[in-house]
Amino acid sequence: MATIKSIYKGNLRTSAQHLASGNTIITDAPVDNNGKGEAFSPTDLVSAALGSCMMTIMGIVANRSSIDIEGMELEITKVMAAEPRRIAEVVLNFTMPAKDYSTKEKVMLENAARTCPVALSLHPEIKQTVSFLYQ
Repeated sequence: MATIKSIYKGNLRTSAQHLASGNTIITDAPVDNNGKGEAFSPTDLVSAALGSCMMTIMGIVANRSSIDIEGMELEITKVMAAEPRRIAEVVLNFTMPAKDYSTKEKVMLENAARTCPVALSLHPEIKQTVSFLYQ
């Protein structure tokens, strides 16, 4: 059974619907690739999926170990390469809430991020640069 139904809307725009929830995502080609850049590009979604996956798996580990990470923030920078056009690097900068995390908790959370399913599914040539700022 399908998970997502996508439609090409024309003018380099797509619409993808999550069939179980009905939620939709629109994508546009970026301005530097003949698009309007009015929505996430498909490569933006890959980068966002990586970050969301990392945060989700960190949340699972945090819940299991009673670690409070509510308010954690993440800034993501996608770096493109040419010939062929592709994602070369995703830079993920986590800012952790002002809590007193033990060394063990930091190791658990950071390992969870780096071993999330999306991180392990991306091509090994896509560099994943991950940093954590503990306040």
